[in-house]
Amino acid sequence: VNVDPVFGRRMLDKLWTEGPGSGPVAVHRGRTLLFAAPGTAQRLPALLDWEEWGEEVPRPLCHGLGDAVTVPPLAPSGSAGPRWLVAPDTRHPWLPGPEVVLWACVRAVRAASAADVRVSIFPPADPGANVYDVSRRR
Repeated sequence: VNVDPVFGRRMLDKLWTEGPGSGPVAVHRGRTLLFAAPGTAQRLPALLDWEEWGEEVPRPLCHGLGDAVTVPPLAPSGSAGPRWLVAPDTRHPWLPGPEVVLWACVRAVRAASAADVRVSIFPPADPGANVYDVSRRR
């Protein structure tokens, strides 16, 4: 699953703070690549449609059967090429399925929109209202 780097960071934050963690995650050419379970590329677009995915956040790109992705080397290199954010730690790492990736996408969008919205218990001020100081009575 290929996402914008800022959105990918938000997804990772949600996966690690509130979710089950993530599988391997790489960065390549300014994009975040979340490695997911086989079949996720086919299922995730339908789940995003079901969630009525909006235009505010670019849709994740799903790479599946027949697609090629660049996998970083396990040993860090000095080049500016692909690198691991979360390197695989076993020969067969856990890979999140489409439901987990959808959960992370939705939580990341909600967290971003909640940070941008201020909620007030007071109604909006009326700019044409007459205001009187009643604290000083005669």
